[in-house]
Amino acid sequence: MELPNGSATDQAPANPNATDDMLATQPVGYSCGLAQTAVTRHLRDAMAKIDVTQPQYWVLNRVNGGPAAPSREEVVAQLAHLADGPHEIGRVLDQLLHRAWLRIDDGQRLHLTDAGEAARVRLRELATEVRAVVHEGISDEEYVAALRVLRRMVANVEGDGAPGRPS
Repeated sequence: MELPNGSATDQAPANPNATDDMLATQPVGYSCGLAQTAVTRHLRDAMAKIDVTQPQYWVLNRVNGGPAAPSREEVVAQLAHLADGPHEIGRVLDQLLHRAWLRIDDGQRLHLTDAGEAARVRLRELATEVRAVVHEGISDEEYVAALRVLRRMVANVEGDGAPGRPS
């Protein structure tokens, strides 16, 4: 079967035992889903050992990461697409305020406390440790190549305005 891009590779059903010579026929979504589930579980398990969640880490980074202190609404708007529901980031903000890792100033802007900054730094160290485990045996060049391929696949299906592609 000749496909529109000139390739003759056909799509096979997902097979977790596919050999290297069969990988070109495997669905990318299957492997991406396995990778995302395994990596997220590994990271969240590591964070749970120090009583922190991944969304808490996102919020600490966001509050720390901009040129100006964000409002509650800005943090929620910026992180809601990552969360497990529309209310999760608001709950995380409440948790971090309760832990005194965040404080709100008179202008309703969020700031890290010293304890919050210490937690953010520890979580960054932990994330770096987890990254080392995940990337074991994978060069930076291989990692970059894999991400480029995934970005291209996203652009192919989301449309980038190129002729012959959905837009």
